[in-house]
Amino acid sequence: MVERTEGRREVAIGIDLGTTYSCVGVWQNDRVEIIANDQGNKTTPSYVAFNDSDRLIGDAAKNQAARNPTNTVFDAKRLVGRKFNDKFVQRDIKAWPFKVIAGIDDKPMIQVSYKGKDMQVSAEEISSMILTKMRQTAQDYLGSIVTNAVITVPAYFNNSQRQATKDAGTIAGLNVMRIINEPTAAAIAYELDKKATSDNEKNVLIFDLGGGTFDVSILNIEVGILEVKATSGDSHLGGEDFNNRMLNYCVQEMKRKHNLNISENPRALRRLRTSCESAKRALSSATWTIIEVDALCEGVGFYMSITRSKFEELNLDLFKKCMQSVEKCLQDAKMNKSSIHEIVLVGESTRIPKVQSLLQDFFGGRELRKSINADEAVAYGAAVQAAILSGEANKKAQDLLLLDVTPLSLGVKRLKGVMDVLIPRNTLIPAKKEKVYYTFEDNQHYFRIQVYEGERTRVRDNNLLGEFELTGIPPAPRGVSNVTVCFDIDANGILTVSAEDNTSGKKNKITIRNTEGRFSEAGIKRLIEEAEEYKFEDEEYKKKMDSRNSLENYLSDMRRTIENIEGRLALDDKKKIEAALKKVSQWLSNNELGELDNISDQMEELENVCSPIITKLNGLPSK
Repeated sequence: MVERTEGRREVAIGIDLGTTYSCVGVWQNDRVEIIANDQGNKTTPSYVAFNDSDRLIGDAAKNQAARNPTNTVFDAKRLVGRKFNDKFVQRDIKAWPFKVIAGIDDKPMIQVSYKGKDMQVSAEEISSMILTKMRQTAQDYLGSIVTNAVITVPAYFNNSQRQATKDAGTIAGLNVMRIINEPTAAAIAYELDKKATSDNEKNVLIFDLGGGTFDVSILNIEVGILEVKATSGDSHLGGEDFNNRMLNYCVQEMKRKHNLNISENPRALRRLRTSCESAKRALSSATWTIIEVDALCEGVGFYMSITRSKFEELNLDLFKKCMQSVEKCLQDAKMNKSSIHEIVLVGESTRIPKVQSLLQDFFGGRELRKSINADEAVAYGAAVQAAILSGEANKKAQDLLLLDVTPLSLGVKRLKGVMDVLIPRNTLIPAKKEKVYYTFEDNQHYFRIQVYEGERTRVRDNNLLGEFELTGIPPAPRGVSNVTVCFDIDANGILTVSAEDNTSGKKNKITIRNTEGRFSEAGIKRLIEEAEEYKFEDEEYKKKMDSRNSLENYLSDMRRTIENIEGRLALDDKKKIEAALKKVSQWLSNNELGELDNISDQMEELENVCSPIITKLNGLPSK
């Protein structure tokens, strides 16, 4: 239950924690407000950068990426809940300018330089920093402290990835009320967006192709009840992959045209990646565009025109992979194409014309629903769910009932390495299933329970979530003693497994712990404390940037003042002011990371030169 503050429930926010961009919304005045950040943008880049004096998050981090590529982290969501030796992690490492190394228990750790020292941060910590930024954005807008939030994850995120996301929220100082699937959140936005209320039952396909993940879900919607029938997709497919294909093509072109290999040059790759990303966006509305980067490597610039058809050729296999997931989702839902009443597009990459045409052709030319904002729909739905859980939503929203499903089958290892499924994929959650297992040896005194998720018959082909032992079973012949294993999935899609010895009547319950590098309680506590330290540093950085901005504004104002009063200004006074302006302007250029006191000193020195002259000229008494 959410605590009340001054007689009313505390405001809860909805956060779309995206691979490339994140977004936050809140329910106000019977509607969702998507909140703009300090740059006026409603989406914030999921970037975190470290330098010799500061930590930057969002737009500020992305804007300096070309100058500081090895310490600017992006795509961290792709590492969440994964092992370093994961094939996807190994593939991504080759494309990233920052360094990723194996940590304890094969956990991938990002190595950066901060304040002159090397440090290692996990993907969960990076995610927590982005969540902190989204929380602060909401607090600045609302003018009050925010602690409660609903956070979205891709439908195909596994148990470890969901738990890791929840941990990231905890580190950011958030009470994570619920983890919900991104397509489910988008379906909420679709349901509330409908122009006219309809009691007709509909099957809606949500096609969610974002920056780093892809989900397709089929929901049955009737009178406010949203029931997920099936979900499919790829937790490692999205716009960043399309960028990488174009980047690799440009790298080869640079080698072919100029015999220059920039694959080991992080700064050149970062600049070229930014240009490729811009080109990809341009090709959604234009049939061709230019990729141009001045002095990319060894003074040689890069210039290439690229057509939409070439971009489509580079990524066609990935686009077709999306259609395969749509087909699989229909099969899992036991539906055919004609059973789908609406096809809703969500995610930045659904703007790509070829993706739209393939999807439209798949459904025989059916119209695609584009009425909801592709970038904001997920945060919108999360904000509605947050309002429902906190009791803030109006009746129309409160009447929504969400029935979600588990994306992967869950089970235990049996003899000869076979997986015994207790909860099949696409089972409605929350869910609880039990099964009795008997001893397979005489006088067996313990059970080892290994928990897996996946769709393959053999456990070696699936993902190990964790394992534990239940000991102290009384000696007995084979097949006499038995243990009840219980799988319990909560509303967040997070799994707990317990076991109980039935033969002796002794009740022991063991909750499984993920082996995918999940933080301990002590580890989370330590990271929360570190986040508080970052908070102080962030506030100091903001003060410094505000002070620097004031100094730059004063410079601009004085330049305009000189132009306006040039005929009345004595030559000596003009030279004094111009010299002072030039000195401070050069100092700003040479001291991008200047400290707050130094900035204040520059302001004071400049004012001491300019103010007396301007005051005297205006005939006012000197201060």
